[in-house]
Amino acid sequence: MTCSRFRLSLTLVRVKDTAAALRDSGIQPSAQRVAVGDYVLHTAEHPSADLVWKRVREKFPWISRATVYNTLNLFVEKKLLQRLNLGEDSVVFDPITDTHHHFIDETTGAIHDVPWDRVQVCNIESLRDYEVHAYQVVMRGTVKPPRRKS
Repeated sequence: MTCSRFRLSLTLVRVKDTAAALRDSGIQPSAQRVAVGDYVLHTAEHPSADLVWKRVREKFPWISRATVYNTLNLFVEKKLLQRLNLGEDSVVFDPITDTHHHFIDETTGAIHDVPWDRVQVCNIESLRDYEVHAYQVVMRGTVKPPRRKS
């Protein structure tokens, strides 16, 4: 799960100091939480909880899987991360919490961010039996190779 062509355009000035960002969100910055935040709040990936655990263990080898899961859930609750359910048994986390869509490359599995204004959804008002609070478009396909300049 890799970064996106649009990721930098979606990213505002991201978290400079993880501990300060946690405090600003009302989270006590323990060593474990900062270790998780150092990876997941700065990544260009859309990692699963297991990938977060694997990456954090490289620098913090004694962290438990349960601590990583609990920390990710806390970060979602405090709006530092988005939890994306992209399919059956496929949950990933996104540090970009601004509204945007996603494109999943079926060849590589890479998840690409798509700016909100690049996709138009019509006729939402026709869903009269539903009270729509939010939506997100998840597209699947393949990324076209770059065009060669002649």
